[in-house]
Amino acid sequence: MWFLFALLSSVFAALTSILAKVGIEGVNSNLATAVRTVVVVIMAWVVVFMTNTQSGLPDIGRKSWIFLILSGLATGASWICYYKALQMGEASKVVPVDKFSIVLTVILAFLFLHEQITIKKLVGILLITAGTFFMIL
Repeated sequence: MWFLFALLSSVFAALTSILAKVGIEGVNSNLATAVRTVVVVIMAWVVVFMTNTQSGLPDIGRKSWIFLILSGLATGASWICYYKALQMGEASKVVPVDKFSIVLTVILAFLFLHEQITIKKLVGILLITAGTFFMIL
């Protein structure tokens, strides 16, 4: 089931890039990011209330709060940079560089989460790296 959600995430991310590229034309990229963020916040809370999971809010521990806030800050920084790059460059070049985060995530997961890097993952990392640079040339 995780694969289905990951695949849907990929589809929506692709749509996000194309819709954003069209939407930011003539709009300040920071303003566009703020508008997008408000929509995401509203959508996320609608899902929380639709699934009746809001009662779990008091159960979130201190460590989780800290890391969720840090993750939110990283997301915000990523979106601000992404929209600026998308406004300045071609979507077909910006998106592959943005998705290079796959390689960085595997490396960070190895360093901080102690996840294994197998030969298959290493080959995948090398292919993604080569593909990313090949696509932006």
